[in-house]
Amino acid sequence: MEFTAISGVGEKTAAALAELDNAEAALRSGDVATIARAPEISEGRAAAIARAAIRREHGDDGGFLATARAREIYDDVLSLLQERAVTNYGAKRLETLFPSTEQSRIEEVRVFADAATERDPQADLLSALDGVEPLEPVEGIRVRERCIATTDAERYAEAKAAMPELPIEIIEERRELGELGRSYSTVYVLDAEFAGIDVEGDVRVLPDALENPEELVPERTLAFFASNRERLLAAAEVHEVAGTEPACGLEALRTSLARVDDEGGIVGDEELQRLAVAVDDLDAAVAAAESVANDHLREAIGEKDVTIEGTDFLSLVEQGARVDSLLDRELADDFDEAVTRAREHVIGSLSFTAGEAEFVERVFGGEPSFPVEHNEAAVSRLRTELTAERDRRANTLETELAESLRELQESAEALVRDALELDVALAVSRFARDFDCTMPTFSGSGFAIEGGRSPLLDVPFEDVDPVDYEVDGVTLLSGVNSGGKTSTLDLVGLVVILAHMGLPVPADSVRVGRVSELHYYAKSQGTLDAGAFESTLRDFGELVEGASGRLVLVDELESITEPGASAKIIAGILEELHDQSASAVFVSHLADGIREAASFEVAVDGIEAVGLVDGELRVDRSPKKNHLARSTPELIVEKLAGDAEETGFYRSLLEKF
Repeated sequence: MEFTAISGVGEKTAAALAELDNAEAALRSGDVATIARAPEISEGRAAAIARAAIRREHGDDGGFLATARAREIYDDVLSLLQERAVTNYGAKRLETLFPSTEQSRIEEVRVFADAATERDPQADLLSALDGVEPLEPVEGIRVRERCIATTDAERYAEAKAAMPELPIEIIEERRELGELGRSYSTVYVLDAEFAGIDVEGDVRVLPDALENPEELVPERTLAFFASNRERLLAAAEVHEVAGTEPACGLEALRTSLARVDDEGGIVGDEELQRLAVAVDDLDAAVAAAESVANDHLREAIGEKDVTIEGTDFLSLVEQGARVDSLLDRELADDFDEAVTRAREHVIGSLSFTAGEAEFVERVFGGEPSFPVEHNEAAVSRLRTELTAERDRRANTLETELAESLRELQESAEALVRDALELDVALAVSRFARDFDCTMPTFSGSGFAIEGGRSPLLDVPFEDVDPVDYEVDGVTLLSGVNSGGKTSTLDLVGLVVILAHMGLPVPADSVRVGRVSELHYYAKSQGTLDAGAFESTLRDFGELVEGASGRLVLVDELESITEPGASAKIIAGILEELHDQSASAVFVSHLADGIREAASFEVAVDGIEAVGLVDGELRVDRSPKKNHLARSTPELIVEKLAGDAEETGFYRSLLEKF
């Protein structure tokens, strides 16, 4: 796929998309989460790119919503859908649904919607979805205890790019490997020439290491699962509650996640835990061992009666001897016992192995002295050995666990992706259930709505009166003020948009003809000045050129200028639309004038008011075919004419209607 061929995608965005592993599949499926992983692409931008890519895939020019009011209705529909999504991903993903002229796209979404409406949006499932989010990549991992070494500058650059987590060292000769072996717990050498080298430390010659960097940096995999733990567990719960087949084994996933701590470290290995404690507590154990030794020696000295003859004392002084010499002679056995106790304390408190215990021999020992002191150099060496042993153990365990997690990663990603897509499906299901929707059928031209109710009205949906309305061709819609003419146009626009999105519509049944463009013109707020009037006429001039296949909805166009001129203008527009077999509904109070000015017999439907009850209109919301509805003034005059005290003025006035 040529990314720059997608509308709105330039070279910079195309380069960002190219960094994704599966960009083409994500674009074709509308996978907003994957697209949003590309550098500097937000979820909102990702939704727009996905929408444009889907349009291109189906050959859709994006011109269905031809006017501002049509786009407003679509935005309202989209908001109703998004309000029923639980996750942010679901809300953004719904933006990839749009009205289309292409049958392939409409049918694709209809298949999805049919399956979606079968799903039960139960409360515990929606609650489980609340914790699901797209998986996040992990950045900024740094590994200090292992390194990569090479003599080649080009390989050095390749290693830097493939494994930025590890230190990369340039070496010139073999002896430098020994130095690295003492500085790092493990050294990976990329040059085959060093095979078989015998140097101090854990030095491994791996010429093919760059081909599988994940194997040398298990932290990459472990950190990914650690940072996404809650998302993965939430997705697992969603599948369990929904009863859907998960993409991976949930028990295996949970078991593996339990072995990783929040930092990506290994949990549950007793040997690793022992070594970690030994490194952390070494200084404290050595200090405590000194106290044990000195307590014993102090007690031994306190119990000793040492007699020094004068000549011996004089000899010691003349020789410059210290008290240590006296200890060596009188307390050698007690000193040995104190040292033994110190060593045993370190070995026992840190659970040292036999090999580790040998290092403790060097920590305490030497000539008798008081107080007993440890050998700091020996402690430092022991700490280095313990740290290297701990790191090697951790790396071995991390490598093994990362290998098993890598086998799960693709299916775990699918697990989350499926849960997020389930949220999208449930949003459609909730929409269909909340507004008593049905799938429309496509046939003929115009539209036929039975029991349609608009969720856009500012009243509870259950209080909305159902509307039956059918139009095929060009029609005027008359009716009293506040009788529901505009809301009827909104309902028609809503139904046609949803049908061409491939989604269910809020009605008992709907038949819709294929529409190439929806032109919906809202009522103008007052008479237009000359410039605005000319601009509006130009819009309608463009509208009537090639109007076949278009659906035109216009709300009181007469408000733009004087009534007499308006009737003639509307009549002219209707003539052009009629000649091209377009479908149109024009709401107007000028039906008589328009019919008189038109060159063909214009159909007139009416939303009839039943009458005035306590000053309020009672209206039959379903337009009557071929019926000019009475106006509000006529109803008021009729009411006054029926007054018992009426003298004749209102009756004669009523006759003029």
